[in-house]
Amino acid sequence: MNDLWRLVGKTPFYLHRQNRNKEMSRLIGEYECRIDGKGRLIIPTRLKRQLPPEAQEKLVINRSLDKCLVLFTKADWEKESEKLDGLNMFNAQHRQFIRLYHNGANEIALDMSDRILIPKNLKEYAEINTDVVLFAYGNRIEIWSEKVYRQELNTDSEAFAGLAEQVMGTKKPNEPHRPDSP
Repeated sequence: MNDLWRLVGKTPFYLHRQNRNKEMSRLIGEYECRIDGKGRLIIPTRLKRQLPPEAQEKLVINRSLDKCLVLFTKADWEKESEKLDGLNMFNAQHRQFIRLYHNGANEIALDMSDRILIPKNLKEYAEINTDVVLFAYGNRIEIWSEKVYRQELNTDSEAFAGLAEQVMGTKKPNEPHRPDSP
């Protein structure tokens, strides 16, 4: 154990930081964009900079549980998919969920102009025409029709406060939020 600590102590700080950042992307931001006539979407520079360079060639786009699309790095998609490994393949509901969850998933890459091509069936699912909003958080980028996105967020401050209390109100001070906890 002491040998391990001596080795860690000799590693430059920036290497520790680089390795930690590669474990999981933490994306942030909201971006208004347009899709061209061929179904291509330019990923804004400020958002692209948040993606690890090696991940830009391997992205996965799929339908979300909401009326939008979701974009993951390939590594983050694999982590999300691993969560389904514990489901029982002999249970019809589990099998149906796995199929629906993976239905529409496509591996894509940024082209030389920082664009992605959104498959037609996914554009139809999310009701995407020309104007879109990219909403980046955690390890994902949601791609919304601007109209649907504005409708989704059309809520007043009291309703938002009530939702915050329902979702976060059971949390004790200084305790991290766990979405799967009651």
